[in-house]
Amino acid sequence: MIQLTDKLYSDVSKEELLVNLIKRLSNFFDISSEENQLLKDKLDSVLFRLEKCIDGVDNKYFRREGKAFFSHVHSGQYLIFLYYYSNEINQIDSNLMDKIYYLNKILHSVDIYGAIGLPEIFFFEHPLGLVLGRAVYGNNFFAMQGCTVGGNKGCYPSLGNNLKMYSNSKILGNCIIGNNVIVAANTYIKDQNIPANSMVFGSSPNLIIKEIK
Repeated sequence: MIQLTDKLYSDVSKEELLVNLIKRLSNFFDISSEENQLLKDKLDSVLFRLEKCIDGVDNKYFRREGKAFFSHVHSGQYLIFLYYYSNEINQIDSNLMDKIYYLNKILHSVDIYGAIGLPEIFFFEHPLGLVLGRAVYGNNFFAMQGCTVGGNKGCYPSLGNNLKMYSNSKILGNCIIGNNVIVAANTYIKDQNIPANSMVFGSSPNLIIKEIK
């Protein structure tokens, strides 16, 4: 294992990670020397955020020998790495940010724009078809394949901590979702609030909400 930060370990060094990223980007886009330098400059801040996320995820693939571990060939981890890069670069170079965002789409079939503010800790399982748009995201956010978060008529959701979205569920529009909510598979929430500590099923406006005791 190779130590990347104080708490994060990997199967490759920081230098190898950077070379790998530039190579992947260069397979699809022209990358200038200035863009190469910006990628290098932002590597440490990306890895710092990656450490906090991976160390906070309770999943066996995110740890090795009891330590937070990042594998550059684990697609669910690499898409987090690319998101952090696009988010870090968002306010500096929108053209490079778009390239990293696009690369994440190509490699992982996810749509997570660099300007989207995901929380410190989040975890995706089998995240093909995941679309995360503008919203306020609470910490410990979990989502599976086919999930969508986005707007309706210019309004966007506010999501509480410890939200779990199971496969093909959707949260759209003017919604306030409380803490510790489970959104069942295929559930469609639009312009409705969900109380904390609950499980929700069905489709708006005819949702079924059950208290989690």
